[in-house]
Amino acid sequence: METLEITRKKRQGVNVDIAPLMDMVFILLIFFIVTSTFTRETGVEVEKPKAKTATELNKKSVLIAITREGTIHVNERQVEYAALKDILKQMLLRNPSREVVIISDKNSLTGRLVNVMDACNLAGVKKISVAAMTN
Repeated sequence: METLEITRKKRQGVNVDIAPLMDMVFILLIFFIVTSTFTRETGVEVEKPKAKTATELNKKSVLIAITREGTIHVNERQVEYAALKDILKQMLLRNPSREVVIISDKNSLTGRLVNVMDACNLAGVKKISVAAMTN
């Protein structure tokens, strides 16, 4: 008599390849980073006044912030009032049609805002705007 030998294959563990999953995660991450927009602010805490006629900010504008304490910040860098005109003149050399947006805290002194606007005019800025929050 012949004996039948039935061999059973050993069961191997299930392997899940996560490489395609990781590829998809990185693709989604890159997609969200590229499609998101970041608004560049001045780097200081400023509480803007509200206005019903406020409009969107031009992306290539020079941002000047005036804090409640009266300090002046140009594109995230604190500057002295005496140097503001020279800094603006240098920025206008590269792009003479650049706009300036002044972001003044609603509790800052009006005199400081007028001084900054005057420095902008003396530097040759063609368009000056004051930022406000929309209602």
